[in-house]
Amino acid sequence: MARKSVIQREKKRQKLEQKYHLIRRSSKKEISKVPSLSDKWEIHGKLESLPRNSAPIRLHRRCFSTGRPRANYRDFGLSGHILREMVHACLLPGATRSSW
Repeated sequence: MARKSVIQREKKRQKLEQKYHLIRRSSKKEISKVPSLSDKWEIHGKLESLPRNSAPIRLHRRCFSTGRPRANYRDFGLSGHILREMVHACLLPGATRSSW
């Protein structure tokens, strides 16, 4: 189980990303449209003034039940070992077990 502080930090990043999403997207479109280099630098300065944690690259997918940051399956939102346990317990419809 991940520490609660780490999970809360991740939630805070998600809120910041949603808050600044439109500003970030519009300024990136402006950079591609502006021909002069000085104007591009000015718009880039606005991008740099935004909080770092509002960048979508800083978001990290975590397991829904345990908060584990690695081996996540996007379709289920679960980490690998929790997914395997749930499949073996027949809690995920349509998923088949593999054992050899």
